[in-house]
Amino acid sequence: MDKVFGLGLVMMVIAALPGMSQTDRKDIFTKEVRYKVGSEEFVGLLAYDKSLTKAVPGILVVHEWQGINDYAKKRAVDLAAEGYVALALDMYGGGKEVPVSEARTLSGKVGSDFPLIRARFDAALAELKKEALVDPKKLAAIGYCFGGGIVLNMARMGTDLTGIVSFHGSVNTGLTAKMGDIKTPILAIQGDGDPSTPLAKREALTKEMADAQADFELIVYPGVAAHNFTNPLGSTYYAKEATQAWDTMKEYFQKIFS
Repeated sequence: MDKVFGLGLVMMVIAALPGMSQTDRKDIFTKEVRYKVGSEEFVGLLAYDKSLTKAVPGILVVHEWQGINDYAKKRAVDLAAEGYVALALDMYGGGKEVPVSEARTLSGKVGSDFPLIRARFDAALAELKKEALVDPKKLAAIGYCFGGGIVLNMARMGTDLTGIVSFHGSVNTGLTAKMGDIKTPILAIQGDGDPSTPLAKREALTKEMADAQADFELIVYPGVAAHNFTNPLGSTYYAKEATQAWDTMKEYFQKIFS
């Protein structure tokens, strides 16, 4: 069954996640954002600090392979707490989160349809740009796992953002950038023991980015024998490296938005 969250439930779930309380986020405004791609409706979560009085950078958050889950929404709220306007987008439609038993098939179907990826990503980006508090000249995107692959592929397809950050993303997806394709700076963060991204795949990614002359940085954390190491609700969470990754992203954004 599709799972669509109301805002009250969203905030209750976010408050229950490790390291976050309702009090911690009392100054963050959130709202459900509904938008369409063709005839299909998509449901995202927008978040920003209530005290904002001027336009700030806007950041898209692309979810893991199960769909727009609590973690993606939490990260949108976390980014709002850092002073950004963030939109956790919906790549599957209906604001749904699917069980693991369906996630591989659905993520593979969506993740390999590059025109579909572009249409759904661009629709969410257009929604983010509509917000009066977003500086349209300072836009970025982050993605986790499946979402990391999505943002990397958007860079390969020529999206022009201020920057992209991929966390333990799907780095080899059947789409290869050529010289001049990539216009957006990229930061990719991986664990060295990620079974879905072994050394050979990381080397292939690095070579691809060099051949495309992309502004690209790859950070690999040693001793992380897991794919999804950043989600505290997962069974392969590495707290130290997850914090490092988030702090590295924050430093990266400070640099590219300055």
